[in-house]
Amino acid sequence: MNKSVMNIASVLIANRGEIAVRIIRTCQKMGIRAIGVYSEADRYAPHVALADEAVLIGPAESAESYLNAEVIIAAAQRTGADAIHPGYGFLSESEVLIAACEREGMTFIGPNREAIRLMGSKIESKTLAEKAGVATIPGYHGADQSESTLAAAAKEIGFPIMIKASAGGGGRGMRRIDSTEQLIAELPQAKQEAVSGFGDDSILLEKLISTPRHIEVQLAADKHGNIVHLFERECSIQRNHQKVIEEAPAAFLEETQRAQLFKDAIILGQTIAYDSLGTVEFLLDDHTGKTYFLEMNTRLQVEHPVTEAITHFDLVEWQIRIAAGEALAVNQKQITANGWAIEARLNAEDPANDYRPETGTVSLYREPQNQYGRNDVRVDSGIGPGTAITPYYDPMLAKVIGIGQDREQARQALLRGLADFTLVGVGTNQEFLSSILRHNNFVASPLTTNYLSETFGGGWQRRASDDNLLVCAAVASVMTLEQAPKEYPSADQHVSPWQSLGGFRVLGRSGLLGNTRINLVTPEGDIETVVISGRKGSYLAEITGRESKLLACHGCWLEAQALSAAQLLQIEIDSLSRRLTVDHLDEEIILQWAGQSYRYQLLSEQQLALNNAADEGSGERKVVATLPGLVTEVKVSVGDQVSTGDILVVLDSMKLLHNLNAQTDGRVEEIFCAPGENVEGGAVLIALTEE
Repeated sequence: MNKSVMNIASVLIANRGEIAVRIIRTCQKMGIRAIGVYSEADRYAPHVALADEAVLIGPAESAESYLNAEVIIAAAQRTGADAIHPGYGFLSESEVLIAACEREGMTFIGPNREAIRLMGSKIESKTLAEKAGVATIPGYHGADQSESTLAAAAKEIGFPIMIKASAGGGGRGMRRIDSTEQLIAELPQAKQEAVSGFGDDSILLEKLISTPRHIEVQLAADKHGNIVHLFERECSIQRNHQKVIEEAPAAFLEETQRAQLFKDAIILGQTIAYDSLGTVEFLLDDHTGKTYFLEMNTRLQVEHPVTEAITHFDLVEWQIRIAAGEALAVNQKQITANGWAIEARLNAEDPANDYRPETGTVSLYREPQNQYGRNDVRVDSGIGPGTAITPYYDPMLAKVIGIGQDREQARQALLRGLADFTLVGVGTNQEFLSSILRHNNFVASPLTTNYLSETFGGGWQRRASDDNLLVCAAVASVMTLEQAPKEYPSADQHVSPWQSLGGFRVLGRSGLLGNTRINLVTPEGDIETVVISGRKGSYLAEITGRESKLLACHGCWLEAQALSAAQLLQIEIDSLSRRLTVDHLDEEIILQWAGQSYRYQLLSEQQLALNNAADEGSGERKVVATLPGLVTEVKVSVGDQVSTGDILVVLDSMKLLHNLNAQTDGRVEEIFCAPGENVEGGAVLIALTEE
């Protein structure tokens, strides 16, 4: 392709996070002025700082900022943008934004409006695919969306089935259904998720394929009738129907299957006169070997870096040049795939707790570095030190990509990249990703969308903390306070002034070291007390209530930083040395070691006493927000009788609905929330009393 784009001198990126950063970098590489947009929640986000200029477009809620086409257009007009790049998600497949661009004479960096319309509805796209001779999964995708019609169709298809939102993806509105009764019960929430995410509550039904592989083909087409594929990607490892690990090419794929996928993707692209970057997604039945059209995403995919890694093309640059009217510079024969690439999505979530979203502020951030001449780890990120992770947006923080000459080299590179990635201040799925890649199932057999349930049958559980980590947390707490200005610690610092003074006598110093009790709640919820003596890097530690010896500890900070910042600590406990990251908050110590975070809550002696005296059963009579979010529904009223397991409140957090259930039988005594309210994690929403 030509080196310059004559009619696009400035691009407004109508997105946030890592994809906004990714697009900005390509624009700046091409000499194009990159214009960012941001909500009030993203005022200090990295993409804002990286852009040549950026415009505030509204409050944190997506509907009033990133999903508002008119404020996007107004920002483009204000900054004189020639084109708008939508990224992925938000307005990337919105006919409304394209129409607004056409109205204002701006270039939309994406496909034509008709192509988006045809592929934007799963119902219409499946009908079109069938007419083009491309196989689709048996199911129902009719216009009649009544409960009775859907129930009858489900019975005819035969259970189990999948229900899906017609207008979008990402797992929203999608669930497995095994009976008519379950369909009727779950249909309202599926429709609510669909309309919340895509503005359309239409759903479709599909026969459930028991061992599906999720394979997709990357297409590129220009406005001159040229179309090519850039090979396939495997995206079978998913949680809640959202991708976790992606790779290119796909392993364990027969050449006849690969050729069929390429052929069907090209046919669909030609059928709708496609003219941009896009991805055609397929399900491959691992039992029969048959492939079925699933959907087409008329935008850049999250996982595009793995295709870039094996083809050495900048796909964002391709998008911009195609939108500017340039023809593809290469034909199909000139496109080759070399090597292997595997991508892992680093999310702010807790995989051991049903992927509960995590929020917080990033206190320490270090990306893995390529060393010794290697260039085998890539990171696409939208965060940095100080970034606030809020419940308003998708939980993905960054993508880590391992690159190699073959699959095993790429796997090892990705494992190394994850191990060397330091992120403190918010919980992530970092160790979970490494567990997936280390398991023999990843190496030895074809991947299916059942991978996680089959590999981690009882659900994935993080590696338990051990006594050495407990002592690390206690010693780190003391060492952190030793760095503080020389004044008496405040009452909430949980340390005795006698610790820093050492032992003493009235007539002279004894030379002995005073003791400090550090009370900690472990990541597993146990309360432990560690007694520390010593100072200035040399300590003795003992865990109370254990038949254990005194542990000799030596520690030193590896960096000089502000007291409030996370720091690297080298600590030796009983002749075993570890390097870990420590983040000391007011009431918490967070350790990161070997790619996993361990969170310890600090308790004062008063808090410990109150905790021991607390009523053990009272917690069951409270319904607590397990995460921050928006209350979308309160299903009970004061005085209602409820049973264990009843859904009482529905929360919307990070684009997914979460049901909060009663933990015991009882009667609703008080309700502390209402639909439309934002609540913090840990907030009590409903109080129950005994029947």
